Amino acid sequence: MEVKIGVQHAPREVVLETNESRDDVEKQVTDAVKNSGTLAIDDTRGRRILIPGDRIAYVEIGGGVAGQVGFRS
Repeated sequence: MEVKIGVQHAPREVVLETNESRDDVEKQVTDAVKNSGTLAIDDTRGRRILIPGDRIAYVEIGGGVAGQVGFRS
């Protein structure tokens, strides 16, 4: 699932693919923002993304469905 995270004072959003469920991501974001902790999400490439909870501007969970590119014969 695709997750987009807007970070305050950053010109670009953080975009990642994760195998975690929508509910798990939502809980992690809520906990990080509520407790001013750090949001830690593992992506599908094995990387861990860390974002300070007090710097999160918005989070978009879901999407990531790309259309087909090219021609069919």
